[in-house]
Amino acid sequence: MLSLAMSAAELGAYIRESGLAELPAFDAAFRGENRYDSVDPANKTPFPPQWRDLVRLHRLVRDRKVMTILEFGVGWSTLVLAHALACNEVAYGQQIDGLRKATPFELFSVDDMAEFIESTRQMMPEHLRARVTLQFSPCAMGTFNGRICTYYETLPNICPDLIYLDGPSQFSVTGDVRGISTRAKDRMPMAADLLTLEHFLLPGTLVLVDGRTANARFLRANFQRNWRYTHDSESDVHLFELTEPPLGKINQAQIEFCLGSEWLRSLND
Repeated sequence: MLSLAMSAAELGAYIRESGLAELPAFDAAFRGENRYDSVDPANKTPFPPQWRDLVRLHRLVRDRKVMTILEFGVGWSTLVLAHALACNEVAYGQQIDGLRKATPFELFSVDDMAEFIESTRQMMPEHLRARVTLQFSPCAMGTFNGRICTYYETLPNICPDLIYLDGPSQFSVTGDVRGISTRAKDRMPMAADLLTLEHFLLPGTLVLVDGRTANARFLRANFQRNWRYTHDSESDVHLFELTEPPLGKINQAQIEFCLGSEWLRSLND
């Protein structure tokens, strides 16, 4: 799997060479982290860009030739993911006729906060907006096999090859289960949407969980298929890769095109 580590020099070189430097707010400084930033219910503004995290996302999309992305939570990541898909379309758009992709080079982003969706829409350059679907969906408390969690009410009806989990906000989730909800500073996000979608996902699918370690552990404990799990504790990133034999010839063709024959051979390691 792609290494997540990058030196400062490698980071700067990638930003310049990839075209990310042309995106809005490129000159924004790295954010000074406050331990309560992510649990502040009054915050209605996306966090400033954290370029190391954003470059990691961009590299994954480019290196894996990703074509369809499902994103939970919108913001600067939406902009960068859309840019990476645009690059992939330029590089590979003429090579995918033999693949079955209903939504090639498209990003579907779901968020439970209308303010975030609107601010993301406004900061996105016009040439990227056409490939991005921004979907508002309320999020409510629920259960998965008796375990308390959260669910978005509606999701895009797509088949993604990369899923980025960085939502929902724990404070905008409605309802409770036996008095328990995520709306407290000492709770944490616990989204279960991917558990209900798991058996629709294709071998080769990659899930990236940004932080949300408790949620990542919840997913790992409840996934039923063969997922290769990696935790980069320094970057606070969790990766789940669905490492199963192809479902058939069509799925195999996509894997060989996007990930290479070596990926298939690695299943036997």
